[in-house]
Amino acid sequence: MSTVLEGLMQDWPLTLDRVLEHAARWHGAREIVSREADGSLARSSYAAVHRRARQFSNALRAGGIAPGERIATLAMNGARHLEAWFGIFGIGAVCHTVNPRLFDEQLIYIINHAADRWLLADAAFAPLVARILPQCPCVERVIWLGGEAPPLAVPVASGDYESLLAGHSAECRWGGLDEQAAAGLCYTSGTTGEPKGVLYSHRSNVLHALYTAQADCFGFRASEVVLPVVPMFHANAWGIPFAAPLAGAKLVMPGARLDGESLFELLETEGVTFSAAVPTVWQALLDFLTRERKRLTTLGRVLIGGAACPEALMRAFRDQQGVEVVHAWGMTEMSPLGTTSRPNAAVAQLGQEAQLQYRLTQGRVPFGIDMRIVDDAGAPQPHDGRASGHLQVRGGAILRRYYRASADALDADGFFDTGDIASIDGEGYMRILDRAKDLVKSGGEWISSVELEGLAAGHPAAMYAAVIAARHRKWGERPLLIVKLRPGLTATREEFLALLKGRVADWWLPDDVLIVEEMPLGATGKFDKKRLRALYGEHLIQSGAEAPQRLGR
Repeated sequence: MSTVLEGLMQDWPLTLDRVLEHAARWHGAREIVSREADGSLARSSYAAVHRRARQFSNALRAGGIAPGERIATLAMNGARHLEAWFGIFGIGAVCHTVNPRLFDEQLIYIINHAADRWLLADAAFAPLVARILPQCPCVERVIWLGGEAPPLAVPVASGDYESLLAGHSAECRWGGLDEQAAAGLCYTSGTTGEPKGVLYSHRSNVLHALYTAQADCFGFRASEVVLPVVPMFHANAWGIPFAAPLAGAKLVMPGARLDGESLFELLETEGVTFSAAVPTVWQALLDFLTRERKRLTTLGRVLIGGAACPEALMRAFRDQQGVEVVHAWGMTEMSPLGTTSRPNAAVAQLGQEAQLQYRLTQGRVPFGIDMRIVDDAGAPQPHDGRASGHLQVRGGAILRRYYRASADALDADGFFDTGDIASIDGEGYMRILDRAKDLVKSGGEWISSVELEGLAAGHPAAMYAAVIAARHRKWGERPLLIVKLRPGLTATREEFLALLKGRVADWWLPDDVLIVEEMPLGATGKFDKKRLRALYGEHLIQSGAEAPQRLGR
């Protein structure tokens, strides 16, 4: 009987403390620049963040925090927030990033569900903290990360972060952790049901940082200057706070000022080469650049994720600013990166316009992720670009079970169902056709809201374009296009229908187009489809706008 011959290599656990220690030892002077609440810029370094993280670790231990206990953060991107993360990780506690854009009821639910003992918050969120804290009995202490510490009308100990650090040494018992130990906790936005907790391990976060380091993903180098506009509370800023120190890249943290003018200033003054955000942020920046006739001089590429990137946005970056758009897809359950749309060898041989159609897909998987599409019975479908099915994923940084759930969220083959309907072509490019719950099922046929939204967003007057399934007496559901226009611009229903005519099948054309004053956005910057359906799901019936004449197939 044969036995396995074990390799004779060192056991070197993949833990997050090692990421920051590497950055501090080999890239210690590399800057971390943070926009403060008053608009000023504060400058730190990996060496300083490492030292102060260890001070915070000692403060946590002195406060009775043990490995595995949860510490919540309610803060924007900045060096103090980063220090706190690694201070929590370094002693084996769990960092729970809380999204301040959630409703109060959701925040109360997730803080209590996580049983957070401490809450670290920017002073700007003091009113929010004051509202929710009376209903979060698990929270024993509040630490204010920046700004003057406001008084709280609840009997909870509080203080400011700088004073807390001043009382502790940087000499600290750090690391020595099991790589499978929990490190971070993020909750989904709860668009269907209560938010769900995704509990990352040290190993999963380090693996995620390593595979995003691949050239077709983030591809960071030590010479890179990285601006994560995507908040640290949004799926760990897509893993950038781990990938950047792993590479030794300079980090530029924007704080709460995410308007076009403030971002342009940071991009130019700090020489940013790479940045990442959702489409709405980039559209605001492009609007500013167009209005002020400005050009980006150092930015080479932007990562766009969180929602499908409109073609017009990708073209504007390419043609007006000479910036490459890397379209990305993922989800909180995937740590979160799943795919990026950079050209492979075959696509790189094509012209710009032909390449664009591949760049607009959600892209290809990096090493570390496996992906497939299956039909309703679970049978795998071909990767021919025509077949579609339920998108499933598996890998070393992908969820196995939700926090406090009783059962795994995987099928018999170990795949996690993303909830998306997708196709995959022969080159490996995946295209999201829709969220399963957002597809419009009209007369038994599927219509992709994502494709209609991408085309409608190409209208020069469109700021936001969302499509929902509106109830229809004959066909069950029909697409309804909802548009918010750019300030000072006008457009008509007929213009949007004319834009779509000939680019999709006639029976895909929306039955109506609503021009609205406000577009509800969710906590992560995506359209709040749940709210839109509640507001406008009965519009076609109530307004008499049903259009059965368009439905010939």
